[in-house]
Amino acid sequence: MANSVDLVEVWRGDLLECVHQGHAVVCDDTGQIVQAWGDPAKVIYPRSSCKMVQALPLLESGAGAHLTDEQLALACASHQGAAIHTDRVKAWLEDLSLTDDAFRCGPQMPSDKPARKGLIRAHAEPCQIHNNCSGKHAGFLTLTKHLGAGPDYELIDHPVQQACKAAFEEVTEETSPMFGIDGCSAPNHACTVHGLARAMAFFASAGDRSDRRSQAAVKLTQAMATFPELVAGETRACTDLMRAMDHKVAIKTGAEGVFAAIIPEMRLGVALKIRDGATRASEAAIAAILVKLGVLDAAHPAAIARMQPAVKNWRGTVTGRIRPAATLV
Repeated sequence: MANSVDLVEVWRGDLLECVHQGHAVVCDDTGQIVQAWGDPAKVIYPRSSCKMVQALPLLESGAGAHLTDEQLALACASHQGAAIHTDRVKAWLEDLSLTDDAFRCGPQMPSDKPARKGLIRAHAEPCQIHNNCSGKHAGFLTLTKHLGAGPDYELIDHPVQQACKAAFEEVTEETSPMFGIDGCSAPNHACTVHGLARAMAFFASAGDRSDRRSQAAVKLTQAMATFPELVAGETRACTDLMRAMDHKVAIKTGAEGVFAAIIPEMRLGVALKIRDGATRASEAAIAAILVKLGVLDAAHPAAIARMQPAVKNWRGTVTGRIRPAATLV
């Protein structure tokens, strides 16, 4: 078992003030490790980085055959509750003849500033459609209706969650040792960093195969890469970096410093976990790995913004800089 390694540094002036450690794996289409940092066998919760895996049963079952690419992107999303997200989720619910009450994700104040200010000005409370996972849950509801299953689709023994677990274990090629309850109330199954990278490599190489699961993986990957603004939102790392890579790579962040990437042209999957859960570190690390693999231009503004963002004080004075550690350069 290897220890976590330095992945991202935070400098203030000439002093190295903070170091973020973690684990990362690049995996090929055979499941083999191409490159690794830290411990590939480290067990983690993928959190939202595996939403595309949770969406596989939606398409494999035929329940999502009628869905648009925009809806599939939302099924994989951790969106910021902007109108482009909530309007589409609301319409999706209406198509299912359901209301916001059918969700089990809970209400969340949107992180999108115009949407948040709009609710505050209207003296209104957020609904469940504002939850960053509402697109994923709309997918769960679509599958629930297709299966004729009960309304509590978030429970671990519900057919929807059993299908998600089966898909997760098959694409990671691991038996999950445990699960936790995610922020949106759905189960989140643990795996190794290698297992998550292996799952992403399955998605990356899915175009080589014709089985139903692979076809589903291709559709989900293409939907994410085509509509990154629905997967995350304006100014978000997922959106900006997918655009910077000309929509050829699909990436997805997760809470507590997790990031995953699907690189179809190279048939590679990437997974990383920052030990202390810092988002600033996971964004810098995934950008650095994508640059190292040659799919992201280090000179692109979106790459610079994540790999070498300036640290500023409240007056706007630059006091330091975040940058990838030597292990990633």
